[in-house]
Amino acid sequence: MNNTVPAVRKLVSLSFPHSISSQPMVCNLARIYNLCFNILRAQITPRQEGFLTLEIFGSEEDYNRGIDYLKQQGIKIAPAAQHVARDEDSCTHCGMCTAICPTHALALDMKTRRIIFNADKCSACGMCTRICPVRAMSLDVDYGALE
Repeated sequence: MNNTVPAVRKLVSLSFPHSISSQPMVCNLARIYNLCFNILRAQITPRQEGFLTLEIFGSEEDYNRGIDYLKQQGIKIAPAAQHVARDEDSCTHCGMCTAICPTHALALDMKTRRIIFNADKCSACGMCTRICPVRAMSLDVDYGALE
């Protein structure tokens, strides 16, 4: 019998009120709720409001408990649908993106010498969009409605 808990990987956008923007809320997701996260975007406004886009990994139960915790702290949460797109007409298949892709979602097909993109492996971190010399890679984010 397999006792492993299925893992979830979700992208969320958080909006922090100024009163808690300096508190370790996201750190508590790891310490208390056993979740892992990647910070994809972070911003503190001049009025000390915080905006954060996270990729969160963990069990479904831990994820739900962690999200409930954030909501109880007054943090607004929205799903962040984020994906990388490539303009095939602009792409020169130079391979620079393959060197920086942390999930190996971009790879060189040795037979065709063209870049292959596996969207299922992509964490949409945006690193390829910053290194692409012809700007063929773009990061599209739909921040959704905050809860």
